[in-house]
Amino acid sequence: MKTEEYDWNKVDELTLALMHLVTWQRLEGHGARAWKGFEWCTLARLNEKGWISDPETKAKSVVMTEEGFKKAEELFNKHFAKHSK
Repeated sequence: MKTEEYDWNKVDELTLALMHLVTWQRLEGHGARAWKGFEWCTLARLNEKGWISDPETKAKSVVMTEEGFKKAEELFNKHFAKHSK
């Protein structure tokens, strides 16, 4: 499949969901830190959407905004949680 055939919003959604697994230093109302071991273009799009800080730094992590942290948690539960019936 060619990259122009990808649904980049879905890629962003799942990347943000997975970032929930690699967060630490959660500060209520201020977001959290997350490792940035994901594809660079995807991280740039997450930054443009306001969910993470600028990934183009020497740091090995980014700051997830409060909105980004909550969205990551919501998406993680949506895609990966076992739901009772």
